[in-house]
Amino acid sequence: MKSPTPAIQIENLTYAYGRADAVHDLNLTVQPGRCYGLFGRNGAGKTTTMKCLLNLLRPQSGHVRVFGLDPAEHEVAVKRRLAYVPEQVAFYPWMSVRETLDYLASFRVQWNRKTEQELFVRFQLDPAQRTGSLSKGQRTQVALIAAVCPEAELLVLDEPTSGLDPIVRREFIETVIGAYQEGNPGNRTILVSTHLITEFEGLIDEFTIIDNGRTVLTLDSDQARERYQKIRARFAQSPPELDLKGALRVRRYGRELELIANGAGPELMERLRQHNPEALSTEALTLEEIFVATLKS
Repeated sequence: MKSPTPAIQIENLTYAYGRADAVHDLNLTVQPGRCYGLFGRNGAGKTTTMKCLLNLLRPQSGHVRVFGLDPAEHEVAVKRRLAYVPEQVAFYPWMSVRETLDYLASFRVQWNRKTEQELFVRFQLDPAQRTGSLSKGQRTQVALIAAVCPEAELLVLDEPTSGLDPIVRREFIETVIGAYQEGNPGNRTILVSTHLITEFEGLIDEFTIIDNGRTVLTLDSDQARERYQKIRARFAQSPPELDLKGALRVRRYGRELELIANGAGPELMERLRQHNPEALSTEALTLEEIFVATLKS
């Protein structure tokens, strides 16, 4: 059976601003129907990568493909099938929210008015308000409505919820973005760049961590949780000196040890058992903890 064309294919992408590489030799594949996380510190190259996908920047070397198409050669065909929320949102300031959404809807084949109305109520937006007088969070809300209502095949989201308050943010992620994918299972794809990793935890199927424009780690989320473990051991007295090779990080708290393991959890657990701890436990790391542990190791 032939595998489906990836929604996104990035091969050896490099882009530099002057002499400084923003992205260097980056490889990434997003299969249809997946929610894919792009994680990295500020300046890691996430936004540059997304701009190359959208033909806002031209790769200096390497290739990008969206639905198998080169965005530079097939810009209209590609953009017809996706929606984008940038980190910095801007609209024509003289337009009202209603006029802005009607203007954006005019470029789309379809537009879900029911979803639009539900989001107006949820975000408590005034359709008559001028976009020039909106707060940063309100502009983000309008941009999210504009991205979700066309029901495009691909959502490209660059820090999409950073301007929202925590309650609205979590509700939006869990209900709206989740419902977007469930509306056409297996065919709607999300690429999200975010530093709010914990809030996207339940949605992200696969992720890539980049640092200084280079890939550090790419993993399926379930595999990552199996591989990365936090091990805690408590001893009757101060912990003995142990061979803890294979641990990414070791911390001592009085009579307790805390280890972060990357695939070496069973071996480390067995070594700790040999020293008869009073208590020994293990748990999977969250994606945010994996992100921190990977960049600190």
